[in-house]
Amino acid sequence: MRYAQGGGLTAERQHFRERIRFEAGERFERGEKNAVIAKELRVSVRSMERWRRA
Repeated sequence: MRYAQGGGLTAERQHFRERIRFEAGERFERGEKNAVIAKELRVSVRSMERWRRA
């Protein structure tokens, strides 16, 4: 099932996820590896790969 824009998350949770993506972006710029970032931010490596490509 597909969710509407926002993925079915509350506004608070959407904001939390956006902060994590922003932090990941800063760490990409510093050259950190996807696996290290994913482990520390507690998200999947696959998500890290998608975010880095975007």
